[in-house]
Amino acid sequence: MPRLTVWYVRSALTYLALGFTVGMLMLANKGVPYYPGVWRLLPTHMEFLLMGWTAQLAFGVAFWILPRFRTERGNVRLAWAAWALLNAGVLLVGVGPLLGFGGVSTLLGRLAEAGASLAFAIHAWPRIKPPGV
Repeated sequence: MPRLTVWYVRSALTYLALGFTVGMLMLANKGVPYYPGVWRLLPTHMEFLLMGWTAQLAFGVAFWILPRFRTERGNVRLAWAAWALLNAGVLLVGVGPLLGFGGVSTLLGRLAEAGASLAFAIHAWPRIKPPGV
């Protein structure tokens, strides 16, 4: 398994654990109310599970499983840049508002996530060919 795929999958599993932990805190508060402010973690919970876990796992598996032509995976720097941008975006969107950065961190995070998607798409595009070519 390529090193970048390992990083993608480990990061995805880390966000899965963090997302479940945040969800557990909110669910426990629903059963036995201990702190009403815990509901401010809902956007963080959603970001960690949707982008941090799902998208990151998809990128990692795609990097590993897409066909290689001439035994090359293409421009791996773009895939590494996608990993860095995706993680930066998830942290900016998920944690930024909790630290008081508000809409600015959300905007920058979404731009980073869009940049990650674009970088990964540019990396993967040459590896996708019609059958028989």
